[in-house]
Amino acid sequence: MFTRLSQEQIVHFMAHGYVAVPDFWNANEVGAMQAELERLKQDGLLRNVATDGDGKTHSQTMVNLQLCPMYNNSDFFRAMSFAPKVIATVSQLIGDPFLLHLDQVFLKPGGHGVGTNWHQDNAYFKISDPMKGVALWTAVHAATISNGTMNVIPDSAHEALEHSRDPYSDHHIRCYPDESRAVPVELPAGGALFFAYGVPHCTRANNTDHERAGMAMHFLRADYAQSELIHADRDTRPYLTGSQASGGLREYGVTVAGTWDSQVDRLCGKL
Repeated sequence: MFTRLSQEQIVHFMAHGYVAVPDFWNANEVGAMQAELERLKQDGLLRNVATDGDGKTHSQTMVNLQLCPMYNNSDFFRAMSFAPKVIATVSQLIGDPFLLHLDQVFLKPGGHGVGTNWHQDNAYFKISDPMKGVALWTAVHAATISNGTMNVIPDSAHEALEHSRDPYSDHHIRCYPDESRAVPVELPAGGALFFAYGVPHCTRANNTDHERAGMAMHFLRADYAQSELIHADRDTRPYLTGSQASGGLREYGVTVAGTWDSQVDRLCGKL
């Protein structure tokens, strides 16, 4: 059972900007994730953000389903960032105190699911040190080259690339890194990829018959959180460590810390 990163894994992250952890989530956690994502999908909460090349006409043939944020639609996914191993691992990578910056999921249907083009998270967030923000990307289903897994550009976290509006999305931006440097990261269901805000990354098209989803949580060290990133909707960005951490009570009105296992058990009972 995974608990903390090894020193070798931490060194890999610091040197290359990312680290993969194939056994991060256990089978019960994966089953619960898949069940809750199916509910969100059936409730019509995921929307297609893919466009026909003009940045606004939603495609009828290409599909990239997104839900952002997730916390206000799911007690289960709201509790995910409070899982003790998430807090311990993020603390190892960016230090304390830190807060949850963003949570979202992308689902690519089999056969016509398209990827999210190359970009750096820091092109959106613009923190002064792109290693002080980290994304945790979870393979909700097994992520392979065939179904369009995450690709990263190693050793690139401090390379600020030029971005422009992505014509194949209704709101994203994109960049054009040297793809000869790209590394596809294949993971089993429940595998996790941690990557710094400065690392260019993308997903590819899903060319299989089965859907594939990736759930992402972004974490930001508190001393790199500019006011414009957090003040407009402060209640949605809880501190997870440090003196301002309330277990979610201050931000959500209920205590979320300590509920991850019960949320998993609740959904596993429905499987």
